[in-house]
Amino acid sequence: MHAKSPAATDYRRVSDPDALATALLAGERRALARAITLAESTRDDHRRIAEAVIDKVLPRTGKAIRLGITGTPGVGKSTFIEAFGRYLTAAGKRVAVLAVDPSSALSGGSILGDKTRMEELARDPAAFIRPSPAGRTLGGVARRTREAMLLAEAAGFDVVIIETVGVGQSETAVAEMVDLFLLLLAPGGGDELQGIKRGIMEIADLVVVNKADGDLLPAARLAATEYGSALRLMRAKLAFWRPRVLLASALNRDGLDAVWRSVEDFRKAAEAEGELGRRRAQQANTWLWGEIREGLTAAFRAYPAVARALPEIERRVAAGQLNPAAAARELLKRFQK
Repeated sequence: MHAKSPAATDYRRVSDPDALATALLAGERRALARAITLAESTRDDHRRIAEAVIDKVLPRTGKAIRLGITGTPGVGKSTFIEAFGRYLTAAGKRVAVLAVDPSSALSGGSILGDKTRMEELARDPAAFIRPSPAGRTLGGVARRTREAMLLAEAAGFDVVIIETVGVGQSETAVAEMVDLFLLLLAPGGGDELQGIKRGIMEIADLVVVNKADGDLLPAARLAATEYGSALRLMRAKLAFWRPRVLLASALNRDGLDAVWRSVEDFRKAAEAEGELGRRRAQQANTWLWGEIREGLTAAFRAYPAVARALPEIERRVAAGQLNPAAAARELLKRFQK
């Protein structure tokens, strides 16, 4: 049981890394929210505080199950995550949901509606929901989702669920930061199966057909059979694990136990094969190079010789007056000088 920090403490303005780290390790939810806010900030002083907090709590991370969940439109993803989260908290688990929301292409504003869509889970004292704007990050995954995941682990959460936007390359981006990737699908099969991108099926470790209830139950069973057949035609990405296809009803809370057993089975098999350690090491390196790329891009754009020439070069490229490859070489020469 985690101790609570004094109720009077207002963490919205706390900027002491030691105090935040101590409260975070004690399981204080408000300290976790503050630490994530600092990690997501674009201010240099906030970033330094967040990095200091992460450095202090890093030894207490890595014990949670990291689960990525994506789904096709209308599949009932939020309803499933809420039902699954409630199932886990009832079993004594502490669950953090990091939901990456779509952002406005014009304003960058986030919908941030997950606490509204998961009202029961949001009120659960053993759960923590954090919606984050995807912004302009490649793949629709919030740039600081990895840090938020580590902070949630340090706060004592046993399961960290990352919900993807469900568009573009967000699935691949999330698959590169979790232990197990779950693809949620709706009843249908046939034409529905044709609409599922092969790449998404190939990275899924677990496929769950939701809405397997009432009049949709026969269609759900048929869809599960067809998805299972499709998976058997694909080459398994892991020698020790064949992706499973399960039925579930988030509405009736059916099938959630089978989903959790499969998650545990995968985790045990991955640990036994040494795959979990390899996967997390690879993910850490991917994170490292992602940070390097972002840092270099920022330094490149801010470099005076580049900044002066960039607007005109971008205008000429957009107008078809300059080859983009040649333009890039010219800008890189200015940066290298």
